[in-house]
Amino acid sequence: MLIEAHNIHKTYQEADYLLHVLKGIDLHIETGEVVAIVGPSGAGKSTLLHILGALDQPTSGQVKFNGQNLYGLNDQQRAKVRNTQMGFVFQSYHLLPELTALENVVLPTMIKNNSRKTSTIEFEGVKLLEQMGLGLRASHRPSQLSGGEQQRLAIARALINKPKVVLCDEPTGNLDSQSGAMVIDVLFNLNKTNGQAVVVVTHDQAIASRAQRVIHIKDGLIEAV
Repeated sequence: MLIEAHNIHKTYQEADYLLHVLKGIDLHIETGEVVAIVGPSGAGKSTLLHILGALDQPTSGQVKFNGQNLYGLNDQQRAKVRNTQMGFVFQSYHLLPELTALENVVLPTMIKNNSRKTSTIEFEGVKLLEQMGLGLRASHRPSQLSGGEQQRLAIARALINKPKVVLCDEPTGNLDSQSGAMVIDVLFNLNKTNGQAVVVVTHDQAIASRAQRVIHIKDGLIEAV
């Protein structure tokens, strides 16, 4: 089992009341599985994804990743798991505007600082850009790329450390239908070519229809699986 979440609660203090976003979530993600998490706005989908990806701590409950209790680790240990075993793709891309496409892609590996040669890392970055159809855009900055190109660049960055899972939060939300379709194809080909698990929070039925499993969330609870 790659990811196991048990009785996940998330509560925020809002002025003079408590906002209960997640109310006892239990789920699992298998190695190499493609899962879509769907539900209405405010259901808790993105909050759940961030907790599964060690970006936000649950108020209570446990998340195991590859057998490790994520929230039993200290911040440094958790950051290492996040950087080396997980990849993230967000609706707003989160690219660094001052860096080129290639520099954005290889940044997570530079942060990882695993003593590999820069030339080797850059070679792998170029290969990923070529796989995403961005081979001629390596020296371009994000502002010189279309929305679809920026999202494919973000996917390449998510893959550079060969993660076990790619976690995607509304990856087609800012894209037109044609660009969105290209991004969907790229995401689902990851599973076929690399065997990565892919977890996608989405309102896009085109994504949900291609997932191996769909998890429906409503009002902070799993409604149906």
